[in-house]
Amino acid sequence: MAVDVTASRERQRAKRLIRLSMFFLLPFATWLWYRIATANPISPGLPNLSAEAMIWLPGILIILLIGVVILVPMLGKGKSPHSIFLPEQLDTGFSDVKGLGPVVAEVRHTLEVFLNHKRFKAEMGGRPRRGVLFEGPPGTGKTHVAKAMAKEAGVPFLFVSATSFQSMWYGATARKIRTFFKALRKVARAEGGAIGFIEEFDAIGTKRGGMNQSSAEGRDDRGTAVSPAISEGVGGVVNELLVQMQSFDESPRSVRFANWWRRLINRYLPSHRQLLTKAPPFANILLIAATNRADSLDPALLRPGRFDRILSFDLPGRSDRRELIDYFLETKAHTAELDDDAARNDLSAATMGYTPASMERLFDEALLVALRNRRSALTVNDVRKARMEVEIGLPQPVEYETEERATIAVHEAGHAVMAYLVGKGRKLEVLSIIKRRSALGLLAHSDSEERFTKRKSEMLALIQIAMGGMVAEELFFGESGTGPGADLVGATSIAVEMVGSLGMGGSLVSYRAVDSGLVGGNLAANVLGDEVGRMRVERLLDEGKDAARRIISKNRHLIEALRDALLEREELVDDEIIRVLTEAEMRAIAAGDTVIDARDIDPASSIELLDL
Repeated sequence: MAVDVTASRERQRAKRLIRLSMFFLLPFATWLWYRIATANPISPGLPNLSAEAMIWLPGILIILLIGVVILVPMLGKGKSPHSIFLPEQLDTGFSDVKGLGPVVAEVRHTLEVFLNHKRFKAEMGGRPRRGVLFEGPPGTGKTHVAKAMAKEAGVPFLFVSATSFQSMWYGATARKIRTFFKALRKVARAEGGAIGFIEEFDAIGTKRGGMNQSSAEGRDDRGTAVSPAISEGVGGVVNELLVQMQSFDESPRSVRFANWWRRLINRYLPSHRQLLTKAPPFANILLIAATNRADSLDPALLRPGRFDRILSFDLPGRSDRRELIDYFLETKAHTAELDDDAARNDLSAATMGYTPASMERLFDEALLVALRNRRSALTVNDVRKARMEVEIGLPQPVEYETEERATIAVHEAGHAVMAYLVGKGRKLEVLSIIKRRSALGLLAHSDSEERFTKRKSEMLALIQIAMGGMVAEELFFGESGTGPGADLVGATSIAVEMVGSLGMGGSLVSYRAVDSGLVGGNLAANVLGDEVGRMRVERLLDEGKDAARRIISKNRHLIEALRDALLEREELVDDEIIRVLTEAEMRAIAAGDTVIDARDIDPASSIELLDL
């Protein structure tokens, strides 16, 4: 596949050998034969210094040293901060790129054109891609894919962070950018091709004009913020990027020198006998930039001819996460239970929203959990505990007062019972009264199947689940405490979305259509700041709490069963939660009590919205 790149590299290697013999070996051989022919010693010897030299020589050396100390840092201000990696130094290939779906196919296609640029350009009449923008959330594999492309292409990889271009010296940022592109062209011509990668590209490519121009900020080489007055500002940096990305085939110094002589000679030649100047040689460059803020980039950078392709790195879907799990577990010591397809499928469902980087971190944390328990292989339970530690925090055992411990158990049992009864399609994962960060207890539950949309009944069910803790406290203790504070935040956020954005609150008006203005503002502020909107939100919350009270009051036995289990074991996981609830239902049926089946409950059946 790499026909054009390989042939070009071999031609450049032959030219380098010729230059080496012409400029280094030949002069040395000539000097050596001359010394032999004149019968002079091979070593010219050291010069003899007079006694007076010991007086003035130290002063000269000090002056030279001071000059070096002053000049060297100034000369380095325009040096490109990139690092260059050869293909053999990269350990990431396309076989290591997992969970990215169609992105891999597109980068393979881009790489194929890059490697066979002559055929694509000369035979097919196309123009090879010179710039590709990777955009997506952090940890989704942008740098990983760029390294894999350089490894597969067999060309040097020039890596640089955009923040390292920024400098407190006026004009130094633009000089660094010019130097980087110059180095990229030089390496590409010497090796047949080169891939340049700029990380966090939005640090130097933000939009020009307006507020952005006045808020331009530079940073010195130590990362210290610099006043806009001594920084080039956004406009100057972006302009330099635009020029450099449009000048990939800028002539090297040798061509410019040759053309200078040709133009000089042509001044004395008639027009029909003038020498033709050389066109700049093609530099086979692929520039890749990565950012998680593509919307903040200057539009001129995104037009074809600069960034010809924009690839979005989204969060991996369920099948992609399964692929990542299989890949990571190949190199992680694990027990046989993690080789089961059902266990891996459950894990891929439970890690919705994880990036490839966070997936790898999860397994590393799980290995640490196994190591703490003096085991050499991780288990499903280790992965579950690692998820809790990563997402919620480390357990912090505290000595609760007896009544407080019971209150927390009842509160979390209220959430779990509501999730069990009205949370159709939801999986109860962890129920705990162990303190983690600011949470005294928790219920972890998620969709059993990966979902991207929700119905109105499901949104109402989430509000009722959030109210379950407060309702349980009031029914068992006569009043609620400070525990429901975070629950009300979550319930209010859901109700605000329903009223202000989703048309589920009695009106089809979207508050998102309101311009937030220069000072900003979020949806909650717009909805709750409107009298009618606030009334609709309060109605949803009140009706959700009333529905939760009716359901829990008829299922006190479920609350009691979970409460007792939590007081005994402190934490219930997956099937343990369902087992406690099922056993409590069976005892109630045996005793002749009325039991409400979870499948018979419609979250929206007890909520009648008023048209306000």
